Amino acid sequence: MKPAVEILDLELPAPSLTDQRSDERRLRERLREHLRAQVEIPLVVLRELPEILRRADFRVRVILGRTGEGFRVLEVRTPEEKAPVLGLGIDLGSTGVALYLVDFENRRVIGKRGFRNPQIPFGEDILTRLHHASRQEGLAELREVTLEALDREIRALVGAENVSRIYYVAFCGNTTMTHFFLGLPTRWLYREPYIPAANWLDPLRLSEVGLPGAREGLIFVFPSGGSYFGGDLISGLLFAGLHRQEGLGLFVDVGTNAEIVLGNREFLLACAGAAGPALEGGVLSCGLQAREGAIERIRIRDHRIHYQTIGNVPPIGICGSGTIELLAELFLSGLINPQGIFQVERWPERFREIEGEMAFVVAEAEETGHGKPIYITQGEVKNLIRSKGAMYTMLTVICQSLGVDFQDLESFMVAGSFGSRIDPEAAITVGMLPDLPRERFRVLGNAAGEGTVRFLLRGSFEEVREILSRLTYLEMNVENRFMQLLTGSLFLPHTNLDLFPSVREKLSFRQGH
Repeated sequence: MKPAVEILDLELPAPSLTDQRSDERRLRERLREHLRAQVEIPLVVLRELPEILRRADFRVRVILGRTGEGFRVLEVRTPEEKAPVLGLGIDLGSTGVALYLVDFENRRVIGKRGFRNPQIPFGEDILTRLHHASRQEGLAELREVTLEALDREIRALVGAENVSRIYYVAFCGNTTMTHFFLGLPTRWLYREPYIPAANWLDPLRLSEVGLPGAREGLIFVFPSGGSYFGGDLISGLLFAGLHRQEGLGLFVDVGTNAEIVLGNREFLLACAGAAGPALEGGVLSCGLQAREGAIERIRIRDHRIHYQTIGNVPPIGICGSGTIELLAELFLSGLINPQGIFQVERWPERFREIEGEMAFVVAEAEETGHGKPIYITQGEVKNLIRSKGAMYTMLTVICQSLGVDFQDLESFMVAGSFGSRIDPEAAITVGMLPDLPRERFRVLGNAAGEGTVRFLLRGSFEEVREILSRLTYLEMNVENRFMQLLTGSLFLPHTNLDLFPSVREKLSFRQGH
């Protein structure tokens, strides 16, 4: 595999009376010798080529972008011109956006930047934004705020002087985000039979989509596999490498939704469900996306609470990974029972009524960064148990559909904003993830964003096509097994403790002490 951008230093034979080939043909033939592929030379490059060739004594540096079937010349420059050759990965999530700056000459990431999705004022959830897009000028508004924010943040990351040195962009997002970004009609996305305007697009020019960059710069938009599989899932799988494994593996990406893929190099079976928001910390009174001040680690020992925040600053909320650890610690400490009911008598000083509902206080007002207590209510505990139960049930159904036992899995990969910080031990304790040997778990972080980097540095058109061709969707809504199995998962960790032997051992140890 080679990067999405090739940089070639060439010496061309000078023309003469016995060699009267055009400058274009002279360049094209030398490029074919090196690349063994079709090469497209745009008109704007041809207009400048004669002058550059002669100024450089026919020694030039050629920057080319991969197009899938061949290459496109993006720029011809003199060898003395030392400006950087940059690429950019964009992961447009429905909540947050991540940028990755790549140096093609050194083949490494040289900068990262993240920010909140600017579409949120038009709707916290995707469906609300889709309704806005259906109004007159609504889609244009969503696209405009997205492009304005991207332009601003890209310039902040790259520096104004280097924006024109971005030669290739790899973009991923779910199917809706991709439609908003490209200005594609969305009205048929959320109406049966849920048809996207496009799945696969050949690389486009940056100027076509409205992004800053080199004049002839290209952008590859990760394809969707229908309305179900977004380009973010495809990019995440590219990074995770499930399709390259011989043994069976599971890939779980928890964001706005939970997306699960079971497979190996032979097949990929995917399903999705709405377990994400609660697990991200987005639906709790004191829930917070993973950012500075969010509690991400919690331990309860001997009636003392120990927590760690992102950035080691006073807490202002709890992120998704912290929420799962809190649930696990409350359970192991006997402060909630297997049904998730508060056991107030076990630590009455920490339980109190807040806004008409019983709550457990994690941090008192004087400890926090905003002067308000951080807590979790009884209702929120029950919601978390429903979310973790839905996750475990989806994992069970997708494996059972192929006759696979959890113990058959050689790897279990967790990705997404939630997955970047999760402690598998806590997730197993509450019965969200299966009780597997811990060495089989891999925490991938933002796999979708990292997939854009892999594409830029490996030029993986063929791999992307392979992933798409192997993906099959399992519809959870028509799976009767889901509702049948969910009931057992609505307990901590499960009604069948034989499924969680390590948790049973922990409970025995805690109760004995």
